[in-house]
Amino acid sequence: MSAAPRVRNVMSVDVEDYFQVSAMEGIVSRDEWTTYESRVVDSTLRVLDLLAAHKVTATFFILGWVADQYPALVRRIVAAGHEIASHSYWHRLVYTLTPETFREDLRRARIAIEDAAGVAVHGYRAPSFSITEQSLWALDVLIDEGYAYDSSIFPIRHDRYGIPSAPRKAHRVIRSGGSLLEIPGTAGRVGNVSVAVGGGHFRILPYACTRWAIRQLNETERQPAMFYIHPWEFDPAQPRLPAPPLSRVRHYTNLGRTEERFHRLMEEFAFDSIASVFPVGAGHGAS
Repeated sequence: MSAAPRVRNVMSVDVEDYFQVSAMEGIVSRDEWTTYESRVVDSTLRVLDLLAAHKVTATFFILGWVADQYPALVRRIVAAGHEIASHSYWHRLVYTLTPETFREDLRRARIAIEDAAGVAVHGYRAPSFSITEQSLWALDVLIDEGYAYDSSIFPIRHDRYGIPSAPRKAHRVIRSGGSLLEIPGTAGRVGNVSVAVGGGHFRILPYACTRWAIRQLNETERQPAMFYIHPWEFDPAQPRLPAPPLSRVRHYTNLGRTEERFHRLMEEFAFDSIASVFPVGAGHGAS
C-alpha cells in the first residue's frame, strides 16, 4: 500500500520591522517609526530567497505602514508568486481598539497594500493574534468589510493573546452579518500543555517541539498546520532595544538559529499559501 500523500501546511510571514512589534510599544512611539533604522526590506528579501530555494509559496500578512513606505517590496512579494494579506496598518492590538478605530485601520491598511501590490487583499491577521474573547466583534467588522478569511485566533492560553477553548482546525465562523473562514494558529497538545507553532515558539523551544506539533496534526488528524514567522527573526544583527526582560527573551532568543531551523522545517514538511491550502476566494500574486 502506498503512503498517504504529505499534508500541505500553511506557510505565513508577518511583514513588520523589528521596532514595530507589540513588545516594543512601550519604548517605541509610532510617531518615531521613521527615525529608526529600517531593516524590513533586507530581511524580507532574505525570506523570499529562502522560500524560493525550497519552492515554497507563502501568504505574506503585510503591515499597511510598511506597504506605504516600501511599495517596491510589496511588488517583489507579489512578483515572486506569493499571496498577500493584511496585518493592519499601525500594528495595534485589536482589543485596545473600538470597532470604529479598528475599521478605520483595516481600511487604511487595505488601501495601502492593494495600491502597492496591484492585487486584491482577502485575508487578515491581527497584530499579536489579538482577536480574543473580548474582541470577537472584530470578526463582524471583517465580514462587513468583505474579508474571506481571518487568521487571528490562537487556541492557547497566553498573557497577550489566545482563546484556549477555540477550535484547533480551520472552520467557518457564522456571525449575524455573514461568515468567514477562521484559520487558527497551530498548537499541539499533551494533556493541558499546548505547544504553539511559529514565531518565538519556533526559536525558543527545541526544534523537536515544532516537528512534534505539526506531525500530530498532519499524521493523527490529517489536517494542515499553520506556521508563522517574521522577517526580523532572520536578522540576528538587528539593533537591540531596551525592552523589559521578558520581551527581550521573547524577541532576541536564538535569532541566529532561525534560518537553519527554517531550512529544516521546509525540508521535512510540505507548505503552501492559505489560498492554495484553503481555496476561499483568496487572491494570489503573479506566478
